[in-house]
Amino acid sequence: MTRHGQRQLPLPVRLRDEATFDNFLPTPATQALLTALKAQAQGRGEAIIYIYGPAGAGKSHLLQASCHLAGTGALYLPLGEMADHCPEEVVQGIETLDLVCLDDVDRVLGRADWELALFNLYNRARQCGCALLVAGNAAPRALAMALADLRSRLAWGIVYQLAQADDEEKVAILQFRAARRGLVLSREVCGYVVSRSVREMEALLALLETLDNASLVEQRALSIPFIKSVLGW
Repeated sequence: MTRHGQRQLPLPVRLRDEATFDNFLPTPATQALLTALKAQAQGRGEAIIYIYGPAGAGKSHLLQASCHLAGTGALYLPLGEMADHCPEEVVQGIETLDLVCLDDVDRVLGRADWELALFNLYNRARQCGCALLVAGNAAPRALAMALADLRSRLAWGIVYQLAQADDEEKVAILQFRAARRGLVLSREVCGYVVSRSVREMEALLALLETLDNASLVEQRALSIPFIKSVLGW
């Protein structure tokens, strides 16, 4: 519940069911960030958190995980998908929620109407006690924008960098997500998939779903020969 009653989403935005904290493999590098995000989502942490990193680093997953944990008082807005909408209409009144997660903020910067709307949202959120979790592709100081005051707002809270996973970490993530599905994937098999496929994590996880479905249909274990036959490698 929100503090001031329910609010209908300005646009139909559905959270991915699998985008939860339980489905995110923690590492020493991400432990502090995960602790901060969980505390914020539960209403006892930092009021403003900004995450930046390259595509595929897990930013969208973490923003949606925060919304899942926070419940009905949270809202996830992928700004890149909303850039063509009126910004004032998109953000109108959302400061009455407990948590607002703004993804891909860099996709709307450089537009005066969006920059002003976000600047005003930050001010209203601070006054109303609404927590903000924002993600972009670069640190606030490195983002291209015209409104200098918005840059200072983006850096108001704690800023975390989320790095792209290397191949070893991708293997570990693939094994972790396979285990969450009840699949047994050896390190050798995961390494083979990572070495042969597109390296973006989202694409790797999509391959995992394809392999999981094929394994269920064929009732076969995910061996390298079976993966070759399914994926045509």
